[in-house]
Amino acid sequence: MSQISEKELSALNELLNEEELLVKKFKMLAEHTQDEEIKSCFEEISRKHQGHFNMLYKQLG
Repeated sequence: MSQISEKELSALNELLNEEELLVKKFKMLAEHTQDEEIKSCFEEISRKHQGHFNMLYKQLG
């Protein structure tokens, strides 16, 4: 794989930060809801964003 440019690295960093924030937000929402169905949806969304984060992070390696 070729090296990524500084511009690409900056964009990747922004995406990582956004995905990390979404993971945290949906985990927090899941923790604060009483409805089990909604809680399950929030947890699934959080896991999907964690997957996005992991995929983006691998691009750094």
